[in-house]
Amino acid sequence: MDRETAEPQVREMPGKKAKQWSDYHHQFAAPTTYVYDFVWDITEEATGPFCTDVDGNVLLDFTSHVAAAPLGYNNPKIMDKIDEFDLPDPTKIAGQDFYAAGGWPPEDPEFPGPTQLMERLVDATSHYDMDTVFLSNSGAEAVENAIKISYNRGGHRAFTFDGAFHGRTLGALSLNRSKVAHRKGYPEVPGVVSVPYCSCRGECDCGWKTNGPGGNAIADKLDPAQGVIDAEEVSYIILEPVQGEGGYRVPNDEFIADIAEIQETYDINIIADEIQSGMGRTGEMWAVDHLELEPDVITSAKGLRVGATVSRSDVFPEEKGRLSSTWGAGDVLSSLQGVLSMDAIQEYDLLSNVEARGQQTRELIEDANPANVIDIRGRGLMLAIEFDTKDRREAVVDGALSRGLLTLGCGYKTLRLLPPLDVTEREIEIGVNLLLDAIEDAA
Repeated sequence: MDRETAEPQVREMPGKKAKQWSDYHHQFAAPTTYVYDFVWDITEEATGPFCTDVDGNVLLDFTSHVAAAPLGYNNPKIMDKIDEFDLPDPTKIAGQDFYAAGGWPPEDPEFPGPTQLMERLVDATSHYDMDTVFLSNSGAEAVENAIKISYNRGGHRAFTFDGAFHGRTLGALSLNRSKVAHRKGYPEVPGVVSVPYCSCRGECDCGWKTNGPGGNAIADKLDPAQGVIDAEEVSYIILEPVQGEGGYRVPNDEFIADIAEIQETYDINIIADEIQSGMGRTGEMWAVDHLELEPDVITSAKGLRVGATVSRSDVFPEEKGRLSSTWGAGDVLSSLQGVLSMDAIQEYDLLSNVEARGQQTRELIEDANPANVIDIRGRGLMLAIEFDTKDRREAVVDGALSRGLLTLGCGYKTLRLLPPLDVTEREIEIGVNLLLDAIEDAA
């Protein structure tokens, strides 16, 4: 498959083999979040955003597996090095009991691994004076460890935001506020208070700004004279610099200024959840880099290929054994992929490409002025199109799929676009044209 000439080619989507595979899969799989019967055939050709399914359909993937494949499929920026790697067994070790080397010296081995990934992360967060990393297996684990190290500093209360999504394990789940199904019936970490996430354009009407003593929903609650929560008991505020599951909402500048003031006034940890928005997705290495806010902790995963909790050494517990994970810092292959992805972002100036292609996508859609679209928003290549109804959004997702374009929903009636970070101008034009055709058919 030649990426420079490849185009979606669909006979039937989903095809008979995909339906058969899906039916067989669900004989054993627990109910979860499958969107449609897309079955990637890993034995067939795939490159960049293009892949082949089990029925031979060639598809254009603008989901990047929910940002977990930041450079798409079989990208030579990653694969050229991996092809040289003589895959060992095990590829995962007890990485917080032992160490793994991919050659010598540790500063520049032939095959970088967990050690070098942590080095890259420290370098990428040095402007926040972060110098310490805890590696784990997933985004939820990264968040769990972020809140653990925050609780370790003191306090038993926390603030999260309406629309938030931070993971599926019980601690992370306690912070979610995007869908009832996520938390219904499960026990929770106590003391978590939810307030509005202000993405208002212009005057705030979401409830964040108030006429109370603090002027906003958190400051009112912490006000020494009239508040209802002792600020000394608050361990952290966790926020997504761009909300993901909540609908790709970009925060209001005044809202962020308020959060920064609360951080400064009360010395409360700010956790930036970058699981979906980090790794260059928004045109900066971290989405929080767009904001006038200095986080105390950053969580990363998805495009990083492993989970990571990054902070300053003074935030992490000193006592041995407070944090650990069998495979944390022990996933040799995924850490190699993470290093190669981070290096590619810098070497190929992909942040500039993300900005340019994101702007191109928005302009093409805005110029077409498609019916029933009520908002286009996002940063870089973390883009969203909000429709007038949920049914309309679902019809567009299905219509795009039938044409060979993979997309996903988020929020209540919003569609998200997550092309690979090195997506080309030609690929954006193809994808947007397919999407506009699907929107027209759903009108």
